[in-house]
Order: sequence, then structure tokens, then C-alpha cells
Amino acid sequence: MSLQGTPAAVETRTRRPILRWTFIALALLALIALIWIRWVYGQIEWYAIRDMASPSDAIAVFGAAEYDGHPSPVFRARLDHAESLYSRGIAPLIITLGGDGGDQFSEGRVGEQYLVGAGVAASDIIAETESTSTDQSVRRLAVIARTNNLQRIVVVSDATHLFRIHQICAANGLNVFTSPRPRVPVEGSSGERERIQHEILSYTLWRLHLD
Repeated sequence: MSLQGTPAAVETRTRRPILRWTFIALALLALIALIWIRWVYGQIEWYAIRDMASPSDAIAVFGAAEYDGHPSPVFRARLDHAESLYSRGIAPLIITLGGDGGDQFSEGRVGEQYLVGAGVAASDIIAETESTSTDQSVRRLAVIARTNNLQRIVVVSDATHLFRIHQICAANGLNVFTSPRPRVPVEGSSGERERIQHEILSYTLWRLHLD
């Protein structure tokens, strides 16, 4: 008796093309994901190695952790770089960004106080103290820029962070020039690989509107 027409044989013949097309679809998705990851990685590295600071209306420093009113080593490195740009005459105004750091202090206010202590005039600093993410910081920065008619802004952060910042700023209508803090080892900062992985994931989620 032939088994070709039995229900089991029919089911097997039906299942084979489904499995084949499922495998092809998964392989295609994996290829697309790999291409996407390599492209984002390339963009992160492109922005990370270029200092595009040029004469602008303001310098915006993206916040990082603060401890009981004192900037963390990472945040201090960003603030020092912003102060250096200010001293060189790149811009007459510094904007410190960042909200609640988990205590009674905000990153923006801590950044302001640190810069004043470094010799920057208080009148040349705007402290933004409400944002709790990169996306929120950019949206608050856009409000400050419109309110103060700031047309060109130099943004300062860690090198691997700047591609995502630039893209979010562009989406919010901001004309920005990225300037990474110096690539020197900073106590308390994560490794290069971990930072890049974080940025690839964060940028992807932002593009998918899932952040």
C-alpha cells in the first residue's frame, strides 16, 4: 500500500516548504540586522573620532552621573572639555543638561556650579534641570534654543554618544556640531565595547520609537 496519499505523508510534504521559507525569512532578517548593526557602528565611530566644534551660539553639555552635588569623573571630563571650548571662544554660552541625579541635586545644576568654580561667569551658563534621558535633554535643548534664538550649538558628550545625539538633535530641528570629550581613561566609565553596544541598542530603539 502506498503511503504517498496518507494524511501523514501529505502533512510532511506541506510542512517542508513552510520550514524552507521560514528558514529563508529568518536568514534574511539576520542579514538585515547584521547590515544595520555594522552601519550604526560605522556611524558611531565616524562621529567619535571627529571634533567638529566651530564658532557657535552655545555649547551644550550632556549630563552624566553626579554624587552628592559633585560631578562624576565622566561628567567632569565633559564639563572640562566644554570649559576649554568656551575659553577658546567657540561660544559665549554653556548649557548644562540633566535632571534629578537620584538625590536633591540635578546634573544640570551640578554642572553649572562646577563651571562657575572653574571660572565661567554664571551669566554665561543656562542650567536645564528636568531631563532624564538623551531624548528629553535634546527636546529641552530645542526649547532653550528657540527661546534664546540659538542657531548653532556645539554638543559635548562621550565620543560614542555623539552619533545618537546628533541624529536626535537633527530630528528636533537643531543645527549642532559634535565635540567629544578627550578619549582618556576615566575612572567609573564603562568599557568601549559596552558603550558601543549600548549606543547601537539605544539608537535602534529610538528609530523604532520604542525608547
